[in-house]
Amino acid sequence: MNTYRSKSLLSRSFDWFNIGLMVVLSLLFLYPFWNLIMLSMTAPAYVDKLGLRLWADGINLASYKQLFSSDIIYIAYRNTILRTVLGAGLTVIVTMCAAYSLSRRDLPFRNAITLFMLFTIVFNGGLIPTYLNIRHLGLLNSMWALILPTLANAWYIILARNFLMGFPKELEDSALIDGANPVQVAFRIIFPLSMPIIAVIALWSGVSHWNAWFDAMIYLREKSDFVLQLLVQKIFQQDRIDTTSTGIYIQITTEVTNQSVKAATIIAAITPIIAVYPFLQKYFAKGVMIGSLKG
Repeated sequence: MNTYRSKSLLSRSFDWFNIGLMVVLSLLFLYPFWNLIMLSMTAPAYVDKLGLRLWADGINLASYKQLFSSDIIYIAYRNTILRTVLGAGLTVIVTMCAAYSLSRRDLPFRNAITLFMLFTIVFNGGLIPTYLNIRHLGLLNSMWALILPTLANAWYIILARNFLMGFPKELEDSALIDGANPVQVAFRIIFPLSMPIIAVIALWSGVSHWNAWFDAMIYLREKSDFVLQLLVQKIFQQDRIDTTSTGIYIQITTEVTNQSVKAATIIAAITPIIAVYPFLQKYFAKGVMIGSLKG
């Protein structure tokens, strides 16, 4: 009885320790975001105030009004949503088609192709050759420069291949006996049963496209092509915003400051993806389990 009580007390203590640790870690992770929100709504006179900012001093939404009064923010939102939806959708199609082919054990040179794809995960051509390739293809200053180079992701393909190899061969054989061709088998039987891996790839690809800015900075020059994250980067590089000039600027008035405008821009950029993420988080855990290697 004493042993049982001591173990029970030890177990309860460990549980309370874990709860306390998770609460502390959650506060440490959430506070920077909360501080950013408060900074974006803080009146100019209090922006440079030192210390923990648990609440906005002199709540002021002028930074958001100033940000959304410019057409460039709406253009950036439009381009980012277009890039995310189109890029993730095409990536899923290319990935599943390639993975289905590689999952067939009778595919000639199947292992060699898989090893070649693994090689590309570790080594790549580098920035300059990639840029020259994009330029020779005539994709500069085009949204396709942000989408086409990432369509065939080797890691996504291998992940999907491992998932598809878990289907019994009899499933495909029965469909072929009933008169279906390989394309019908893939799109009408295999792919509809592969929604978990499709959701994982779509989520990972979508988040990657939404957060990307470096490729847009390299390949895009016109403001009408800018994506949201590139707009954030441009605003952080410049102290003054003037939509009538050649740069990406927001007019700094007495009602706003550079810091509050930058904070408002970050919040505007990350809010959509944060709002969607909790509903799709479970697919990340599934993706880890799906990634177990198969022969």
